[in-house]
Amino acid sequence: MWPNNKLLFFVVILFIIYCFKLSYCTTIRNISGGNINLVCPEIEKQALLSFKESLEDPFNILSTWNISANVTCCNWKGVVCTNITGGGHVQELRLQGLRGKTNPSLVNLKHLRYLDLSQNEFVERVPSFIGSITSLEYLDLSNAGFIGIIPDSIGNLSNLRTLRFENGLYVENLDWLSGLSQLEHLNMNSVDLSSASSWQQVISTLPSLVELHFSSCNLDFNSAHMNNMTTSLVVLDLSHNIFRSFDILKRTFQLSNLGFLDLSDNLFEGPIPTVTNHTTKLQYIDLSSNLLNSTIPDSFYSLKHLEYVYMNNNNLQGPISFEIANLTSLAVLDLSSNQLSENIPGGVAHLCNIQNLDLSQNNLEGEIFGNMSDCFLASLESLDLSENQLSGNLTAQFGEFKSLKTLSLGSNNLSGEIPTNIGKLSFLETLNLTDNNLSGNLPESVGQLFNLEYLDIEDNKLEGVVSEIHFADLTKLKYLYASGNHLTLKVSTNWIPPFKLQILTLGSWNFGEGAQFFPAWLETQKRHIGMLSLSNTGISGNVPAWIWKIGHLNLSHNHLHGNILVISEHAALYQCIYLSSNRFSGPLPQIPPNAFDLDLSDNSFSGELSHFLCNVTTNATYSLQLLHLQGNKLSGEIPDCWTKWSSLTYLNLGNNALSGRLPESIGFLTRLRSLNLYNNKISGRIPFSMSFCTDLVKIDLGDNDIDGGIPTWMGTSLTNLWILILRANRLSGNISSEICQLNSLQILDLSDNNFSGIVPRCVHNFTAMATKIILSGYSNRSYNSTNFRESATVSTKGTEYQYDTTLALVTNIDLSNNNLSGGIPEELTSLVELKFLNLSGNSFTGLIPQSIGDMKQLESLDLSRNSLSGEMPNSFRVMSFLNYLNVSYNHLRGKIPESTQFMGFKASSFSGNDDLCGPPLTSNCTSSGGPLKKEDNHESGDKSSSKIEWLYVFVSLGYAVGLSVFCTTLVLKKSWREAYYEFVEEMWNKFYVYFYIKWRKLTKTSV
Repeated sequence: MWPNNKLLFFVVILFIIYCFKLSYCTTIRNISGGNINLVCPEIEKQALLSFKESLEDPFNILSTWNISANVTCCNWKGVVCTNITGGGHVQELRLQGLRGKTNPSLVNLKHLRYLDLSQNEFVERVPSFIGSITSLEYLDLSNAGFIGIIPDSIGNLSNLRTLRFENGLYVENLDWLSGLSQLEHLNMNSVDLSSASSWQQVISTLPSLVELHFSSCNLDFNSAHMNNMTTSLVVLDLSHNIFRSFDILKRTFQLSNLGFLDLSDNLFEGPIPTVTNHTTKLQYIDLSSNLLNSTIPDSFYSLKHLEYVYMNNNNLQGPISFEIANLTSLAVLDLSSNQLSENIPGGVAHLCNIQNLDLSQNNLEGEIFGNMSDCFLASLESLDLSENQLSGNLTAQFGEFKSLKTLSLGSNNLSGEIPTNIGKLSFLETLNLTDNNLSGNLPESVGQLFNLEYLDIEDNKLEGVVSEIHFADLTKLKYLYASGNHLTLKVSTNWIPPFKLQILTLGSWNFGEGAQFFPAWLETQKRHIGMLSLSNTGISGNVPAWIWKIGHLNLSHNHLHGNILVISEHAALYQCIYLSSNRFSGPLPQIPPNAFDLDLSDNSFSGELSHFLCNVTTNATYSLQLLHLQGNKLSGEIPDCWTKWSSLTYLNLGNNALSGRLPESIGFLTRLRSLNLYNNKISGRIPFSMSFCTDLVKIDLGDNDIDGGIPTWMGTSLTNLWILILRANRLSGNISSEICQLNSLQILDLSDNNFSGIVPRCVHNFTAMATKIILSGYSNRSYNSTNFRESATVSTKGTEYQYDTTLALVTNIDLSNNNLSGGIPEELTSLVELKFLNLSGNSFTGLIPQSIGDMKQLESLDLSRNSLSGEMPNSFRVMSFLNYLNVSYNHLRGKIPESTQFMGFKASSFSGNDDLCGPPLTSNCTSSGGPLKKEDNHESGDKSSSKIEWLYVFVSLGYAVGLSVFCTTLVLKKSWREAYYEFVEEMWNKFYVYFYIKWRKLTKTSV
């Protein structure tokens, strides 16, 4: 019986194969042309010709479509025919690269099963006639230029198995999908489905659906209907929507046939759902770019079929479990940009199929792996552990990877030397070791990495000599970042490098004995190089002309000299030139319109600004955003021609010899964020036109001759102001209360002017000085430049300090050396995050506020040279950060508060207050709190006794006068005298009788 059954089975298989071959041979597929024997019906040929007539064909896609009687339409490009009932019929139509409008003649193709009109530019609504081609099984209208609503008539295509729409379309509902009962593949990526509130119920009516793509559809989620999601789904893509509910995650994990799940770029919060037995078929999971904030559940490591895992860009926390070794099928693991911590489990280095491992931008620590398995070393192609807290040395095993193309370990705490066998990584294309503590020499074997394109070793402690051997086989090298080391380059004068670099940074290198000349070998790179940084390399001499054609150039902090007449225009979109701290001289150079950053600070450029700013091409639009000319020898007035420079965001003309008034046209700099004109000879008032510069975050006009007052519009128009420095000018008048509207202000310096009146009581509105600042979440004001950072000079603790990297943390108020009066406002003490406060050299009176101790972050306080009185508040004792205090030359009295902090201050900080006592002063205090001095005690005693004697005199005199008046009245007034005697006699009798009776009772009782 079994042999006969096997024979029958074999015969059936042969018959199926024969039928398949017959069907294949009778199917005509001629997308690119061929010899076709079958002739399509005339009606179908005419339908296609009518369709062509309504189209534009810029690429001659339809050049084979013609009316020749000898050519069948089955030979036309994009047409596929099938032998049906003895004749050829159009079964497939694939047309791309067309324009115009579609023609409804396609409804005459009664046997059309496959219609692909994707990648066209029709720019019309989706034609409703397509719903009449009921024979269709495959329909692709994605990226075809169609706009508007998808017609409900598509729901008539009951034979459809695949439906694709993408981009530019929308629906009011998806109810029409319920008519597509045989649908297996549905792709509506980038179709607006926000109005389709019942999409979940509709999808649940499609029993054959195995693949669903609803990416970028502006979908939210009604979790009440998630239970009805069809369990036949194998592929589910709901990425790039606005889902939030944890229920969605939980229920998608329960789809039993799911193998591909993409929920990336949504708004999911909370934990990753616990994995159940339903999700064991998952091979691909993408939960990246959400707000997931849990640990990775242990159950997740039971998904043994997982090959691709993307959970990057979340807030995942805690350690990576050692159970990750169970995921033996993993090919890609991306957990980057989370908050994962602790050590990387050793099991990761034993994943034998892993190709891409990315754990970058976390808080991982400890050494990198331990012993790596041979299969791990053989399979891994990309390893990114950058921006963590990893430590330890790089072992020799890092030179034993067999297929590694990318090795990125930058921004960690790695130490020791780079393995000498690193040159064995023959497939390596990217090597990133930047920002570590690597030391020792750069291995010569690096020169053997013949596939290397990107090398970054910046900001380490590498030292020693780099020679031609280090670059011997680097023929593909395009990007070399090596600044911030102690390396010395020694190559021959006629060296021709094997590479053609696009980016080269060698800042802080030593160029050896030839440093007095500009390196000649660099000229071999001039055709390709777009970025060159040789800052602080000690090079000197003149700069060759070809250098000025480089798009991004940093030659700062060297000894270069000479004149620069013109900076040539580069083909790059923007040019950035940094030449600060050299010896360049002469007039400022002409710059091209596409210059983006220009830093010529701290040189010896001279002359006026007018030829630089005003003599520009009339029709050109200048893109300059950063202009840094501080510390030169520029003179003359600031020209009034800023209209051409409206793109400026940073302007620094400080430390020059500029004079005259501020020009009105400065108001055209509406994008300006930082204005620095300090230490010049600028006079006049602050112009009203500056009120249009509403993006300003910093104004530094210090050390000039500006007069007038602080404009009231400054508080209402410049609401983003972060730093305001007007010190050492001739400003006068009251400090207007409008300034209190600058609630972003962190540095206010009005010192050394002629301001008078009181300090506004609204200072508590400086909320930025009362709010804790976290540097990691605060803008560093870098102005789109990698070579420049905002800075400010703050005078505190008797010294001037310049802040740049930590400037965002500085809070300062300096009103010293003015004519301010009144009391120190209590509201000032609400600025609890203020670090520096200087009110010295004014005429403040009254008491030091008792709540001064609330300013616990205060590091420097100067109240000297005022007329403050009373005792020093005891709340000073809790100011643990205070390391500079000066209250000298006031009228303070009493005992200096006792604290460890105060013991460290000098006696000069309290001098000039005669009634202060206690350490660190040498005068001791009395029990009442005053200073103990002999002469003061004697004088005090005399005054006290004098007051007591006069008291007795006046009291005695009062009694004498009263008694004499009474006696005189009795002598002169008889009636009063008789009444008085009668009253005295009556009172005497009463007292006598009362006491006599009491006495008698007592004597009887005793007997």
